[in-house]
Formats: sequence, C-alpha cells, structure tokens
Amino acid sequence: MKFLAITLIVHRPDPVTGVWKPTQDRFREVLDNALLAEELGFDGFGVGERHERPFISSSPTVVLSHIAALTRRIRLFTAVTTLSLLDPVRAYEDYATLDHLAGGRLELIIGKGNGAAQRELFHVTPEDQWDRNAESYEVFRQIWRQDRVTADTRFRPPLKDAEVWPRPYQQPIRVWHGSATSKESVDLAARYGDPLFSANVTNPIEPYARLIRYYRERWEHHGHDPADVAVGAGSAGTYVARTTQEALAAYRPIFESNLAFQRRAGLPVVFETLEDFVERSSALIGSPQQVLEKVHRYHEQFGHTVLHVQADASGLTDTRHRDSLELFQSEVAPVLRREIPDPPFDWGPVFAKPAPVSAPTPLDR
Repeated sequence: MKFLAITLIVHRPDPVTGVWKPTQDRFREVLDNALLAEELGFDGFGVGERHERPFISSSPTVVLSHIAALTRRIRLFTAVTTLSLLDPVRAYEDYATLDHLAGGRLELIIGKGNGAAQRELFHVTPEDQWDRNAESYEVFRQIWRQDRVTADTRFRPPLKDAEVWPRPYQQPIRVWHGSATSKESVDLAARYGDPLFSANVTNPIEPYARLIRYYRERWEHHGHDPADVAVGAGSAGTYVARTTQEALAAYRPIFESNLAFQRRAGLPVVFETLEDFVERSSALIGSPQQVLEKVHRYHEQFGHTVLHVQADASGLTDTRHRDSLELFQSEVAPVLRREIPDPPFDWGPVFAKPAPVSAPTPLDR
C-alpha cells in the first residue's frame, strides 16, 4: 500500500485556538508539511484545487512547483484538478511544465469538484458541469498523447491540427479520477482504464463502497483486465496516539469546533458525536492498532491500494501533528505495506512502452 498526505489548504481560524494565520503563513505551513511528508517517508503529497471560501488552493500548479523545488523523492498530486472549470489547453500547458520541473513526479487526480460559488465564478451550470469535465479531460488526454490535435469542442474554441507546447515529460502522465457521490466521474475513469480515487470523507462507508463496486463493473464492461484496477481512498481526519483515550482527548476540541462550524454554515451534519465520527467515518483517530483495524475494514470493501491522510495540523499543535505522523509511519504504515498490495503499476514516472520488435520476415532481409 502507498500513502499520500493531502491538503486542500483550508484557510479559516484554527479550530481550537481561534487564531487566523496570515495567508503567507498558511502557505508556508503547506510547504513545511510537504517537507515533513517527504522526511517521514510518505509516497506522495497532494494539493487540492478550490475557487471559493474557505480555501486558498486556487493555484495548485504554483504551490506544487514550489514543493517540487524543495523536495527530491516524493510524488506530487493534485486533489483534485477541477477540469470542469478549466480550459484543457491551458491546463495541459501548466501541468506539462510542472511535470518537467518536477522530474516526472507529477500525478493528477481530476474531478468536477466545484460548488455553487465556483460555478458562478467560471459561468458553469449544474446542467453542463459533467459534460465540461468529460470534454476537458478528453482534450487534455489527447494533447498529452499527440503532437497535433484536432477536436470539435463545445466549451472552448475547436482545435484543428493544433500544437501545444511544451511536449510532455511523462508519456503519458497518470490521471486518477476523483469520485465523491456521482457516477459520472466513475464512468469516465472506467471508460479510459484510469485509476479511481474515492473522496471517502463526508459519509459512512456505504455510498463510497457502492461507487467503487460500480467502477469495477464498468471497468470490466469496457474490456479492461480486473487485475489492473487501482483504487485510492481518502480519510476524514488523522490523529494517531499511543492510546485510544489519548487520541480522543486531543481530537475532541477539534471535532466540536468543526461541528459548530458546520452548523453555523448550514452544512449537513452526518456525525453528531466524536465517538460516532471515530466509529463510522473514515477518520483515522486512535491507537495504531485501532487505525490498522479501520484501514483493513475499509480495504475489505474498497480493495484500495493507496490511502491519503491529512497533511495539515488542523487544530493540533505542531508537536502533536508530527508525533501522529511519525507514529503512523513507524507502527501503521509498515504493517499495511506488508499486508495490502501496492497499485498494479510502478510508483514512478510513466513512460510509453516501446512497441515490441517482431522477428524479421523474408522481405525484411
């Protein structure tokens, strides 16, 4: 199993202290967490893309470029790239450039990923958002694979024998499809034989498990080998401590503050108590053994081989945040690496395999 640390770069007052960090300090915190993730041996670090409050992750290419310059090994993920809002040509140019600068360490998780404020900002409607997402991905995918592209597009000017530069480093880049509750992104992933990343953060396990089962069904429907399926899954929060009691005591003020924020914002409340949140959500809160048992319980239904944990302290002190991630890497990750397989592909730059060389025929001699 592989492990990512992911941030959506939420920017609001600390849920425990109430301190609101300056924007520059919040970005510095993201960079520090990326360095910590590489130091501790995480396999990837992801940055979200949102274009509305309370997020400041509107430019993941810029943030990831800075992280690429500071790190050497860790793979860099988007979480997610909102292709329904973006011009696929411009998105390709940004990400192809970033991938060169990162030495082929970039992977994308794409998705619709937009709320009402983002749709209004980019003039995207609920009726056309999925069509935009599919069209943008199809054009993006073509540009990455072909030197010249012709595409009769609806949502941007058509392309005719177009060249887009720079040409890619990874050939092609690996693209995961982020899925929350809708089948459209799952269908798109299965059609192209791409891996799926389940958001798995808001609800109990059942709706996410249904979508992953649907993905596997559609994967086979499109003629892909079931052995090639790759699924990733998120987690709703992370705090690993020596004992369950210690973990609950440290996380309780964070949960209660987040619960109050949800209610003030009019957001739906799924888990009313910390105990219910720890038991029925995907949150990895508890002792190492408790976290291991939860990941295995989810793996039984998801079959996932990549897991993301929370990259941000989000109410924890810096010391507690680091201690939690260190404990995860020392006592949780090694067991899961042994007991759950890796994805069915190399964890590194993706390059097109050369065509097989056939034996010469008499006419070739």
